[in-house]
Amino acid sequence: MGLPERLAGKRVLVTGATGFVGEALLERLLSDLPDTEVVVLVRPRAGRSGQARFAALVTKPAFAAWRERVGADEVERTLRERVTVLEGDLERMPTLPADLDIVIHCAGEVSFDPPIDTGFATNLGGVQELLRAVQDSGARPHLVHISTAYVAGLRSGHVAEGRLAHTVDWRVEQAAAQRARPAAEDASRTPEALRGFRERAEAEHVRAGAQTVSREAERHRRRWVERRLVEIGGERARVLGWTDCYTFTKALAERYLENSRDGLPLTVVRPSIIESALARPFPGWIEGFKMAEPLIIAYARGELPDFPASPDGIIDIIPVDLVVNAIIAAAATTPPANTPAYYTVCSGFRNPLLFRDLYEHVQEYFQRHPLVARNRGAVAAAEWRFAGAATVESRLRRGERFTELAGRALGYAPRSDRVRQAARDLEQLDERLSFLRRYQDLYRSYTRAELVYVDDATRALHQGLEPADAQRFGFDPACYDWHTYLQDIHIPSVTATIRGPDPSPPAVRRVAPASASGPDTLAVFDLDGTLVSSTVIESYLWLRLADQNAVARSRELASLARALPGYIRAERRDRGHLIRAVYTRYAGADPDELARLVDEVAGDILLRRVKPAAIRRVREHREAGHRTVLLTGAVEVLTRPLTPLFDEIVATGLALGPDGRYTGRLTSAPLVGDARAAWLGHYAGRVGANLRASWGYADSQSDLPMLRAVGNPVAVSPDLPLYRVARRSGWPIEEWSSTPGEPRAVAAGRDERRAHAAAARVRAWRAGGGPAGGSGAGTDRVITLDPGGRR
Repeated sequence: MGLPERLAGKRVLVTGATGFVGEALLERLLSDLPDTEVVVLVRPRAGRSGQARFAALVTKPAFAAWRERVGADEVERTLRERVTVLEGDLERMPTLPADLDIVIHCAGEVSFDPPIDTGFATNLGGVQELLRAVQDSGARPHLVHISTAYVAGLRSGHVAEGRLAHTVDWRVEQAAAQRARPAAEDASRTPEALRGFRERAEAEHVRAGAQTVSREAERHRRRWVERRLVEIGGERARVLGWTDCYTFTKALAERYLENSRDGLPLTVVRPSIIESALARPFPGWIEGFKMAEPLIIAYARGELPDFPASPDGIIDIIPVDLVVNAIIAAAATTPPANTPAYYTVCSGFRNPLLFRDLYEHVQEYFQRHPLVARNRGAVAAAEWRFAGAATVESRLRRGERFTELAGRALGYAPRSDRVRQAARDLEQLDERLSFLRRYQDLYRSYTRAELVYVDDATRALHQGLEPADAQRFGFDPACYDWHTYLQDIHIPSVTATIRGPDPSPPAVRRVAPASASGPDTLAVFDLDGTLVSSTVIESYLWLRLADQNAVARSRELASLARALPGYIRAERRDRGHLIRAVYTRYAGADPDELARLVDEVAGDILLRRVKPAAIRRVREHREAGHRTVLLTGAVEVLTRPLTPLFDEIVATGLALGPDGRYTGRLTSAPLVGDARAAWLGHYAGRVGANLRASWGYADSQSDLPMLRAVGNPVAVSPDLPLYRVARRSGWPIEEWSSTPGEPRAVAAGRDERRAHAAAARVRAWRAGGGPAGGSGAGTDRVITLDPGGRR
C-alpha cells in the first residue's frame, strides 16, 4: 500500500502546527492524505483563540494551492469533518482524544540560545507534559518526535543514526535549569550589581529624572538576568559536549522519551538545517529567517566581509518539503515498541554542500542580481578569503572598540544635524557589528564541527516507498543539484522581500495633528530648543543686558563666563539645578522693569527666535481643536509674547521679597524631567484630556518623561540621547530650523534699543496714555503671527 492508504483512517495529533515545519506538514496532511483525520494543538495568543489562529493559518500562502484545487465549500467541509482544534500549549495540555493513532511532535524552542530555563521548559518540559497527556488519555499512539541532527554534539567525522551515546542525567540538568533563574535574580539584586545598574542608568538618563533612571536601571537588571541565563545555557551545553542550549535540551528530550514512554512505539526524526521548499507547497516557500538567510542577506548588503568557517567544511542544508515527506513516511512506519527508530534527514552524506560551494553560489547570484542600496547603487559582491576564526575575531573586536570610543566622543559633541548624522552612521556600524558578533558566536561551534551525518536508515525508508509515493513523497537529497536549488529557488525567495521597487530615499515622515482632532487632545510644546532657538542662559541675558551700558555688559558677561562650567555640570546632572543656579541672578530685579524690558526689547528677540515650523505646527493643532500647552522652564514674564498661541502656559515663577523685588528663588520646583510627566497627568485629569491621543514636542533628553506620557511623541531637533531613544522607539524626528539669517545676538544693540524705546512711546501715545512714562507706557502688547511664523 502507498502512504495515503497506510495512513487512511488514522487520527494524527500535530503539535507546532503554526511553526515552519508544522505548517508544511499540515498542508500535506490536508492536501495529500484525504482519509487521515488531524488533531492540532494551537495555543491562544494575543487575545485570539486557538480556533481563530487555526482559521487564519489555513488562509496563508502555503495552503493556497489546496484551497484553489478543492474550492471554498470543500475547504470548509474538510476542516469541519477532518480537523479537530485543541486549545492549549505544552505547559497546559488539554485532554487528548483516546483514539489517537499517531502523535507528531513538531513544537519546541528553536532559538539556538534561549535562557536555560526557557529551553528546558519548552524542549524537555513540553515533551514531559505531552507524554503525560497522552498517557492520561488512554491512547497508545506511535510517537514521532522531531529533533535535530545536531543533537550529535561537538564531534568530528561520520555520525550514524541511532541512540545518542552520553550519560548525562536529564533529571539533574532539568533541576539545575529550574534553579538558574532564581539564582540569577538573586545575583542581580546584590548591592554591587544594583549599584552598577543604577550608575549606568544615571550616566544615560540622569537629566530625565529619578523615575526614568529607576525605570532604566530596572530594565538593565532584567536584561542582565536574561543574558546571564543565556550564558549559563550555552556554557553548560558546551561543557557537556553540545553546541548550544538548543541542541542540549533536544538531546535530553530524546533520552527522556527513550526511558519514559511506557512501551509506546517511538520514532525520532532528526533534520539538519531546514531551509526553503524545493517544490511543496511551492518552490521557495519559507516563513521567517532560519539559519542561512541572515548570512545570505548580510552578504548581499555588503555587511559580511568574511565568515569564520572552514572552506571545505560541510554545511548540511535540507529543503523543508523533504523533511515533511520523511516525517510522513516515518509516521506510517511503526517500529517495534521496544526498539525506537531514528532517521536523520540530511544532505551532507549523499549530496554534500561545502561552505566554499555555498559562498560561490551566493557570490555568483549577487554578481548577476545585486541588491540596490539607497544612495549607494548596486552593492558589490564581497570576496571572502576564509581568513579563519582568529582573524575575523580580531577584526570584530577592533570594530567594537572603535564604536565604543566614538559613541563616547559623540556624547560630548554639541547638537547639530551633522552630529545626528554621525550618530546614525555609528548606529548602523554598531548594528552591523552586533549582527556579526551574534552570528559568529552562534555559528562558531557549527562551523568548527567537521561532521558528516550518515542517513542509511533514512535512505532505506525512502527506498521502501511505492514508486508513486517516491514521486509524491520523496525525500532523497540527491534528487536536486545545489546550483538550481540555491540560485533559482532559495536565494530569490529569501531576498524577494528586501528588493524594494524604488531605491529612492523614503519620504519624510509628516506628522498630521488633525488626524486626532478634539478638545480632549493636548498639544504640549517645550520652549527652549523646540519652539525657540534659545537657552535658559540666553533668555536671562536678553533681560539682563537690555538696558546696561558697555561696561556693565562686559562685567555681567565675565561673571557669567566664570559660572559657565558650573552651569554645564548642573545641566548634565539635572536641568532643575541649572534653572535654580541661573535664576539666582534675578535677585533684586524689579518685576515691573522686567516686564517693560520684555515688552520693549526681549520679547522682540524671543519672537525672532521662534521657529517658523513650530508656529505652523501650533496653528495646525489649534485648527484641529486641540488644547495647546506651553511647558517651559523659562521665567513667566518672558513668555508674555507667546500668550496668543497657547491655551495654557506653565513657566517658572520667581519669588518676591518684602521689598517687592525678586529674591532669586523660585515659587515652586521647576517642571523638568519626571515632574513634567506628573504635571501632565494631573492636568489631563483636571481638564478631561486623553493623553493617549495627545501630542508632545521636545528637543532634550530631560523631556523624555513628558514625551513618554503622551501617545504621539515627536522629537524636534533632538540632542543625541533623545535622538537615540526616538530612533529606537520609532518616534517621528523632525528638524525645525530657525529663520534663515536670523542673528544670534543675546541682547539688543544701542540703535536697536533706541528704536524699541521710540516704538514704545508711539504705542503709548496712540493708546491715549500720553507721552512716554505716562499711564499707557509698558502696557501689554498684541502680537499677531502669520502662517510663516513672522510678526
